[in-house]
Amino acid sequence: MSKIKLNNVRISFPSLFRKATFSGEETKFEATFLLDKETQADKIAEIETAISDLTNNKLKGAKLKADKICLKDGDDIDYVGYAGNMSIKASNAKRPMVLDRDLTQLAEEDGRIYAGCYVNGVLELWVQNNQYGKRINANLLGVQFIKDGEPFADGVTASLDDFDHFDDLEDDFM
Repeated sequence: MSKIKLNNVRISFPSLFRKATFSGEETKFEATFLLDKETQADKIAEIETAISDLTNNKLKGAKLKADKICLKDGDDIDYVGYAGNMSIKASNAKRPMVLDRDLTQLAEEDGRIYAGCYVNGVLELWVQNNQYGKRINANLLGVQFIKDGEPFADGVTASLDDFDHFDDLEDDFM
């Protein structure tokens, strides 16, 4: 395993306080981190080297397809904010440590961590080699809020003006 610290990266799809749900079932705590290809090229190279070392040492140099490695090229992903970045998704069955700038614990109701803000992240790369296949995954160990950023989702919700008023319910509306 190889521990990696990410500094001043954007976070996407954070499920840090409650497990993410997939097909109606809770899965894991998770987040995706975005690293700028230009300004964070050294960190990207460090992660690529760690992935290569794990592949060579634990998988005997097996060639893994891109979808089997947690580090992905954001230019190949059709999400707002991913272009020009590399993305790395990390997850954990255990809730990760979630901290504010001053190292105090954050709770979900604080609303500090959201898709698009800047964080530090700590993750650990590991090799999966079992009946489910060979992969390089990342465990999510912790996240620290650093600063606000442009949210990836605008947070717009419906207003009362979007709905019609009905005095009584008729059967054809059921």
